[in-house]
Amino acid sequence: MTEEFSENLKELKNLKSCQKCFNIAEGNLCEICKNTKKEQKIICVVEEPLDIISIEKTGAYRGLYHVLGGTLDYSPDKQVELKIPELLGRIKNEKIKEVIIATNPTTEGDATALYLKKKIKDSGNNVKISRLAKGLATGGDIEYADEATLSAALTNRREMI
Repeated sequence: MTEEFSENLKELKNLKSCQKCFNIAEGNLCEICKNTKKEQKIICVVEEPLDIISIEKTGAYRGLYHVLGGTLDYSPDKQVELKIPELLGRIKNEKIKEVIIATNPTTEGDATALYLKKKIKDSGNNVKISRLAKGLATGGDIEYADEATLSAALTNRREMI
């Protein structure tokens, strides 16, 4: 058991950051960036690599990713270098058609999403910018939902066809 744990720790030392999207990788590129079957003209922007795992589990998304490495934070003692310049470069160089902003529905995540939208628009890249919809969780009860969730669910409602 101790030897197996030791081997697993050694393997962790081999992990790097993908040079393209900043996901976790064993080599220069992560498995998603190496996958030619992925839609190459759509980028989903996430805060952290773990967000990619959650989205990939759904099977609903077939594009590429870009890991920001956090969110905007106005606290002077917590400054994070976000990978925004790299994202703007990818949008231009890879001729991206759509950017899906998938930051968490928190104050920081929403502020980061608005900031990204402005930066992308100001960069002159003619690209569709979308944001994940917000609302009630599947299987949830309305009586237990908080006000912000209910408000988002009402605002983002869709016509039933």
